[in-house]
Amino acid sequence: MRRRLCCIFALAAFSLALMLPDSSFAKGWEPVRTDVSALNSVAHDNDVEIRVSPGHVVVVAAQPVQIKVFTILGQVVSNETLPAGVSRLPLSHGVYIVKVGDLTCKIAV
Repeated sequence: MRRRLCCIFALAAFSLALMLPDSSFAKGWEPVRTDVSALNSVAHDNDVEIRVSPGHVVVVAAQPVQIKVFTILGQVVSNETLPAGVSRLPLSHGVYIVKVGDLTCKIAV
């Protein structure tokens, strides 16, 4: 009985760990003051451009924008309002969905 309870507890703890956001996902958006024109452009519209660099998603915005970043499983990684300019978010390797206004794209970091 005790062994069975230990197995159930371990399985529950493992399942909970999978559901909680990984602390390495989002350390927060930071402003970028360097040239980002060499980075791969993933998507853009009139006011926003989404670029990818190793370990980061980079957003170039002409005005403040609401941005949401999700894991491929639908976990919210970031839900922020970014100021005009260039901002980047450190991300773990993986596939993410980025939504900025009406612009939505899939990125691989």
